Amino acid sequence: MPAPWLVLPTYNEAANLEPIVDAVLPQLASVSADHTVLVVDDSSPDGTGEIADRLAGEHEAVQVLHRAGKEGLGRAYIAGFTRAIEGGADLVLEMDADFSHDPTDIPRLIEAAGDADLVLGSRYVGGGGVAGWTWHRRTLSRGGSWYARTILGIDVHDLTGGFK
Repeated sequence: MPAPWLVLPTYNEAANLEPIVDAVLPQLASVSADHTVLVVDDSSPDGTGEIADRLAGEHEAVQVLHRAGKEGLGRAYIAGFTRAIEGGADLVLEMDADFSHDPTDIPRLIEAAGDADLVLGSRYVGGGGVAGWTWHRRTLSRGGSWYARTILGIDVHDLTGGFK
């Protein structure tokens, strides 16, 4: 089995961090005894970083990467991927910390990886979906995916999703 690392970028996720870590750890453990949850925190002013440090002290599988300031989601993922690869990850997953992705789908995502180079959890296929999104946010998401397919030639229905 692969040694999966799950990258969880955070900014002001104090209320969500402990519940999401508690939800993802058993899902990762069901697939591999050798797994890591990497919290990448951008100096959240709400205490997220301190909660992450406490969780890392309580769970051997949790690590924390503190960044000096809010540099954005994309840079948080890149920093997390870099740390995961340096740490020996066989498989790197990304997931938002706000429960916008169902942690129980982690084993299915890992299983789908098989020999694939990339696996995307899509909101726009059977079984996928979004809840509580405004019309504006849905339009931006669909627009980004349309752009990727038609302009960039990437045949993916949900390139902007954060569950990969």
